[in-house]
Amino acid sequence: MIRSHRWILPGALACAFLASAAGPYPVRIGPDHRHLVDQSGAPFLVQGDAPWSLITGLTSDEAELYLEHRRRQGFNSIIVNLIEHKFRGPVNRYGEGPFTTPGDFSTPSEKYFEHADWVIRKAAEKGFQVFLAPIYLGYIGTDEGWIVEALANGPEKCRGWGRYVGKRYRDFDNLVWLIGGDRNPETAREDVDAVASGIKEFDNRHLFTAHCHPENSAIDQYKNAGWLELNDTYSYNIVHRMLLADYNRVPPMPFTLTESTYEGEHNASAVQIRRQAYWALLCGATGQFMGNRPVWLFDPGWQVALDSTGAQDMARLKALFTSRPWYQLVPDQKHEVVIDGLGEFRGLDYLAAARTGDGGTVMAYLPTTRALTVDMTKIAGKTAKAWWFNPRTGRSDSAGEFPTSGKKQFTPPGEGDWVLVLDDASRQLAAPGHS
Repeated sequence: MIRSHRWILPGALACAFLASAAGPYPVRIGPDHRHLVDQSGAPFLVQGDAPWSLITGLTSDEAELYLEHRRRQGFNSIIVNLIEHKFRGPVNRYGEGPFTTPGDFSTPSEKYFEHADWVIRKAAEKGFQVFLAPIYLGYIGTDEGWIVEALANGPEKCRGWGRYVGKRYRDFDNLVWLIGGDRNPETAREDVDAVASGIKEFDNRHLFTAHCHPENSAIDQYKNAGWLELNDTYSYNIVHRMLLADYNRVPPMPFTLTESTYEGEHNASAVQIRRQAYWALLCGATGQFMGNRPVWLFDPGWQVALDSTGAQDMARLKALFTSRPWYQLVPDQKHEVVIDGLGEFRGLDYLAAARTGDGGTVMAYLPTTRALTVDMTKIAGKTAKAWWFNPRTGRSDSAGEFPTSGKKQFTPPGEGDWVLVLDDASRQLAAPGHS
């Protein structure tokens, strides 16, 4: 059954949001417990990039270049390691390491963190919230992260490290804490929890999420930790299936597609980068992150890669979803709206569709061209305006106006991936992708 969501803030909560509306950050959990809202109470769509090595990998001038470029492309969130172990680390471009005694969490270096402060403040100036990882653990079997040092420092030093960063960054509005990184806590669980607990001793303003081993959502590993507030989907396999599993959690918890295949890695095609992003938003996520190599670790060529196909496609995705009430979309899991042409649920050709709770808009993303059939009675109003949105160009073309009765077959106007948008015609919405 398609469930509707009422997007109404309770009076006291609305007053609290309006009283603190000096800027959009820090974000909070929305009243439906499925989306994020900013300080004014407006739904916040996470449009993210993953420049993990931003603090250590770039000079101040380069960091500003990166941030300004992504700002102009419409991104609003970034994933960043506060301390980098291997990639562009542990010292930053100015030769400063995070600890005066290498690996000793009780010896933070002021000079290093002055630069980190500058980067995070500059991100705020450009309109970004930073998903900040204070103790990236690293992929299993590698020396990429701080797992060995976390175990060697032990829970008390880890808690002290958490207190240090919690106290230092509690007044930075534009943060979400990202615990872990690329692996489950396993033997370091006590140490990782101690970092999060230490942060919370000083900082109760910012949300906490976590980044685990692939095919593990944050809630799988940290459900009982007491600090997790925002779930994280991380999958290379059947991405839409894991997204829907996270959407169906009880009680609901908002989630982002925080990582899937990166552009420039694993022979990823342009449509692969697009489809995982469209799947995320049509499967109920409050946003998604793209990643790109060389951008994530700022290898040679990263400046050119800022204008990659993926970055341009994400700008088009944001334009589409923000032209409609995206936060009211409910996944069409039981295929009650789009009833035929669904593709393979266990494959890469899966059609993801969603409908706003009031029936005002339906969106369906097709990874490949084929006919699909819609139950038109699921759309509000007497007639529905149909559009084909091209995710490769951002162009919208009218596909006609039809009665909201019976079933109707639609076929895309050409090859490639497409988005079908159906609106209650009486609402006279602008073309998809245009506000």
